[in-house]
Amino acid sequence: MELHHLSPELSVSAQILPGELVELRAAGFQSLICNRPDGEAGDQPLFAEIERAAQALGMRTYYLPAVSGKVTDEQGLLFAQIMAELPKPVLAYCRTGMRSTTMWALAEARRQSLPEIIAVAQRAGYDMKGVVRRIINQGRTPLDDAEVSHTVVIVGGGAAGIATASSLLARDPMLDVAIIDPADVHYYQPGWTLVGGGVFDAADTAHTMARTIPEGVHWIKAAVAAFEPERNALVLDGCRVIKYQQLVVCPGLKLDWHAIEGLSDTLGRNGVTSNYLYHLAPYTWELVQGLRSGRAIFTQPPMPIKCAGAPQKAMYLSADQWKRAQVLDQINIEFCSAGAVLFGVSDYVPALMEYVEAYGIDLNFGNTLVRVDGPAKIATFRRTAADGREEFVDRPFDMLHVVPPQVAPDFIRVSPLADAAGWLDVDPATLRHKSWSNVYGLGDAANAPNAKTAAAARKQAPVVAHNLLAALGKLQGSAQYDGYGSCPLTVERGKIVLAEFTYGGKVAPSFPRWLIDGTRPSRLAWLLKERILPPLYWKAMLKGREWMAKPELADV
Repeated sequence: MELHHLSPELSVSAQILPGELVELRAAGFQSLICNRPDGEAGDQPLFAEIERAAQALGMRTYYLPAVSGKVTDEQGLLFAQIMAELPKPVLAYCRTGMRSTTMWALAEARRQSLPEIIAVAQRAGYDMKGVVRRIINQGRTPLDDAEVSHTVVIVGGGAAGIATASSLLARDPMLDVAIIDPADVHYYQPGWTLVGGGVFDAADTAHTMARTIPEGVHWIKAAVAAFEPERNALVLDGCRVIKYQQLVVCPGLKLDWHAIEGLSDTLGRNGVTSNYLYHLAPYTWELVQGLRSGRAIFTQPPMPIKCAGAPQKAMYLSADQWKRAQVLDQINIEFCSAGAVLFGVSDYVPALMEYVEAYGIDLNFGNTLVRVDGPAKIATFRRTAADGREEFVDRPFDMLHVVPPQVAPDFIRVSPLADAAGWLDVDPATLRHKSWSNVYGLGDAANAPNAKTAAAARKQAPVVAHNLLAALGKLQGSAQYDGYGSCPLTVERGKIVLAEFTYGGKVAPSFPRWLIDGTRPSRLAWLLKERILPPLYWKAMLKGREWMAKPELADV
């Protein structure tokens, strides 16, 4: 945890964790200001978690969230008011400390000269030159001139973004490519299911972003605030402007924890967990090991979500552990899904149903989690009754694994690149934007009707790379994405039902049936998931080595 001091009364930092508050309290901090909205990243604790830990230590807290790049003058004024009221010293934090420093700068603009503000922020490690005009001009964004221009700009340094950058450079090593992402860490998120099942260590799923971004790619460590596609420009956190010839947008999606009443107040305690958060996947395993009897509920929200099989994976691995511990007959397992079927591709359902029956799982379709009372251990679901009326059902639990509703990031949903539902509006085959010919979208934020999985991004990245370079006149033909996605359903420790399919739910196995029959549980598929896919991810997919991922070409 690195603190940046702006004054004797105020320091700023990147995201803090609940476990770090004891150290902060010992360092003398009396109050905390959170300037980061919940749900920005999978490794981000909710503000409610921070607040609980702070209150237990006698610290004051205040929640003043700001969207990256959109800190307003009004928030600067409110920041000043809060600072006047809170016990000192105060620590303000966001994703990187930039938003907190920006609010401080806006507040101090009425007290200090611009040179003083810039100098103090610079000593703390933050460049405020990009917000000078905002301070002077009451928040107006400087859009006259771009500070930086690149041939290709990629928004998002996740699986899709890194893979696309590597695929581009594999085809044209001299290409000018920049990746925009504020995160310090890149996560292998498919591994979190196995962390929650006691197979992987959480730390093994994380690499530094600096280590992950391909050599030769410019890393712009900032968040995107807005798009100006008519100007071939985008605006960053701090109101810097980046121009591009070709734009690739793949920022992932947002986990909407606040869509479920009471969830943020209890997540990470009272037996409530989720493998969709890096820091809570180990808690899932802790709960599974500790549960000897009672009711365990696993939820699935309305689609779309990333890795639609993940809610079931957590359930099957937990049930397998309880079976091994010889307590399965003492635990009532319920799967409560907002959907109408167990899995969207019917070919894989029979194998899954064998495990549902073997584990004694109670299936409840059409059930959407809407409220959680952690202390009382009650989960409330909304469902449609036989007569068409909406009703609410309370279910007590001893363990609750929650998968939250998922939406496109805010800066995508309000942009000219979004469709009516807020997702990136792309052609499902070429992945080119439907309105802007030099913009491409892939990964979880795109509206193509495929499963949102890392396997999909692995196939999409070469398609985008080829089509983008063709648009620059460097390649010929048009690459086509067929909607491929893969979901290795971990039905027990040591066996997987390897679901692979394309658009329309068409089964699309990568291996001959005699080697791996994806419709049946397989030991070999487990070895693929546990031993082969992680290094394939880090050393092939993210390095531009397109093993079994070469795109199909049309119009050659």
